[in-house]
Amino acid sequence: MDSEPGARPDPGGDTPPDLRYAAYARERLAAMSPPADAEAFALAYHLLQLAYVLVTDLETRIHRPRGLTLPGFRLMFKLWLLGPTQPVRLAEISAMSRSAVTNAVNTLERGGLVERRPVPEDGRAVVVALTEAGEAAVREAFAEQTRREREWFACLGPVEREQMTALLARILRARPADLL
Repeated sequence: MDSEPGARPDPGGDTPPDLRYAAYARERLAAMSPPADAEAFALAYHLLQLAYVLVTDLETRIHRPRGLTLPGFRLMFKLWLLGPTQPVRLAEISAMSRSAVTNAVNTLERGGLVERRPVPEDGRAVVVALTEAGEAAVREAFAEQTRREREWFACLGPVEREQMTALLARILRARPADLL
């Protein structure tokens, strides 16, 4: 087993390489002077690593086999809950740029999963809506994603899940002011 210099042995070999690296990096950063912040690094590293691994898992197991992407599914899911919605609103609630939303909508529209409809009060405005095929696709993918999310978070009890959700929401609310 290759290990980073100074990394602690993993007697059972059960620790995944990414977590061994995180422990090594945190230990190295803790020995450095400011601006190194081992705690901030560890929190950001683990959060990003979880996000990357979770996104990859959901994409490869659930969405790609259905001809979707996770961003496409997220837009369809929002439409399923909200009903027909203007693209600018989808961008706001998705943390996506308007152009990314437009590209995703174009792809979903070509697949027959969403459609653009004119807004009667404003001849230039449109809303995006699920088609029947889109609603069926989002329901099916949602059921499978929910099952997989339960597997991912099964190591946490209900109170821990609630606490983690609250902490993440608190961080998102307090995000740096220069972000959209």
